Amino acid sequence: MDINAANAAAGTAKVDSAATGRARLAESFDTFLSLLTTQLKNQDPLSPMDSNQFTQQIVQMTGVEQQLLTNDLLKKLVGNTGNGVATAVSLIGKDVRATSDTTAISGGKAEWIYKLDRAATDVKLEVIDSAGRVVHVVAPTGNGAGDHALSWNGRDQSGAQLPNGGVYTLRISAKDGSGATVPATAYVQGRVTGVEQAAGQTLITINGGQVSWEKVTTIREPISPGGQTSSPAAA
Repeated sequence: MDINAANAAAGTAKVDSAATGRARLAESFDTFLSLLTTQLKNQDPLSPMDSNQFTQQIVQMTGVEQQLLTNDLLKKLVGNTGNGVATAVSLIGKDVRATSDTTAISGGKAEWIYKLDRAATDVKLEVIDSAGRVVHVVAPTGNGAGDHALSWNGRDQSGAQLPNGGVYTLRISAKDGSGATVPATAYVQGRVTGVEQAAGQTLITINGGQVSWEKVTTIREPISPGGQTSSPAAA
């Protein structure tokens, strides 16, 4: 028997079992809530439910709800651990491009790639700090369709050098000759130096900033001493 097929079948069985179990818990929770509500509506006003008994039923209901939430969290954790982390770790040391308008100042600068879906006549690029303040503005002149690069020296509009590690967002405004908006996409590009799980997401570190590994669009082998690289692999 094919081992891979057996593993796939076992995995499917586990998923089906988990889904069935959750459905049963959800059904039990709904039934319990309905019964409790009916009991409260129809209790004898001259002989109301004992407060201790009522508290015990509420605790039981809460327990079922917590079990549902726990199952969901465990399922998410297993999925992240089994797939996201393993895939993301394999990216360490690779040069990648990922869809993201946010990066950090590293080595005194921050860099983005931005793509214009079609040629534009008016483009404004704004770098925004974590407090929502515009710290740098540029109006590029070469605005043909395709990829363009922005390298910012990390200085604000007064000329002060901002510290490494600060996280900044690129806002792109692009219009064509008729005044219509030109769609644009921002990317970060660089070497993956770390992997972290936070808030249920698997994040990779690029140029000091973090981005979800699922946003990676291109992967390249690092440049060798001879200057050769392998062909990019689409993620």
